[in-house]
Amino acid sequence: MSQPNGPADLADSAPGTAGAVVPPDLGPRPEPAPGRPEQAGPPRRLVILLAVSCGLTVANLYYAQPLLSELRQSFHIGSVVAGSLVTATQLGYALGLLLLVPLGDVIEKRRLATVLLTLTVGALVLAGAAPDFAVLLAASLVVGCTLTVAQILVPFAADLAPDSSRGRVVGQVMSGLLTGILLSRTVGSVVAGATSWRVVYLGSAALMTVLTLVLRSALPPRQPAAALPYGALLRSTVRLLRVHPALRQRALYQAAMFGAFSVFWTTISFVLTAAPFHYRQWQVGLFALAGAGGALIAPLAGRWADRGLVRPMTAAAFVAAAVAFGVAGVGRHSVLALGAAAVLLDMAVQTTLILGQHVVYQLDGGARARLNSAFMATFFVGGAVGSQAGSAAYRLGGWPAVTVLGAALPLLALLWAFPRRD
Repeated sequence: MSQPNGPADLADSAPGTAGAVVPPDLGPRPEPAPGRPEQAGPPRRLVILLAVSCGLTVANLYYAQPLLSELRQSFHIGSVVAGSLVTATQLGYALGLLLLVPLGDVIEKRRLATVLLTLTVGALVLAGAAPDFAVLLAASLVVGCTLTVAQILVPFAADLAPDSSRGRVVGQVMSGLLTGILLSRTVGSVVAGATSWRVVYLGSAALMTVLTLVLRSALPPRQPAAALPYGALLRSTVRLLRVHPALRQRALYQAAMFGAFSVFWTTISFVLTAAPFHYRQWQVGLFALAGAGGALIAPLAGRWADRGLVRPMTAAAFVAAAVAFGVAGVGRHSVLALGAAAVLLDMAVQTTLILGQHVVYQLDGGARARLNSAFMATFFVGGAVGSQAGSAAYRLGGWPAVTVLGAALPLLALLWAFPRRD
């Protein structure tokens, strides 16, 4: 992949173009065709359902993060091995994004979502009954792969929204997804503290069963946008990465940001359960509520995208993420400082995610599932690498090493996006 030549790499590619890069605040908005009113947006109740569904499904990716200390004791494993559970789930998610999400362009989305959620239920039951860590690891890999149903529902919402409000609608759905990510840690910790970590997985399996039935009856049918054999579908996904520079750039920006996100949240439970805090499991879960405040930024980020502020707000988010790790490093013995860092980091990551999706969804209206597949797969590979690297950094250098690693990732993204000119 070639190095971008200047600040223009933060711009959008014009819809339907293969390589031209146009700054988002300079590109004209498409006008409705003469004599045809602009498409109405999706009903609010459907947007709410999609947001809740995304939040409930993607939460399964993160239940384990605050449980790593308990899992270490339950299976008698080290911190790096325990951290591999988060890595396996995220790698499974990346695999599902590459192999399953593109099917959203060729298979009716309601049927595809039903099948994937049914598989998720089976894998969650296996995880909750796992006799050893290897089985839990394998089940988590499958869970991650099938939970990509959330990334079928987000493009579904984008398809239903008109151009003028697509950023707002996607932002609303993503706020549900991101709230699910953040609250999952609290729910997982509280339930595990009151019962056991196994109940977390088995309870989620029951919840996913109910959600499958609700979506099956409530989602409107949506005909596929393309008719391609599976092999051609996967090749076309790779081709989209090749012909759209904005897709490549946005995917790598978000990989760096989600890597930083995973560095923080994979290791923070180790910090809070050690001196000077010595928190119990439910207290770690309450701390995770701090990050939920970051979900409030998602609708705002969608509006910034609709107003053409993609470039400046992306740069601001990179800086904010690095500052968050600085606060976490300086305030390592203060739960208030760590909480403030968590909120700031989550707001920054969510901002770049919404802005990135806004850019990506404009590139080709008939291939949004495949565009989302390539974007999110790269994103979650970054998260998986961040989870494992964060665990290794904590083992080698403690919390100071974690904060240095976490701050370096968004700063590298910023330097890549804005290279110095001689």
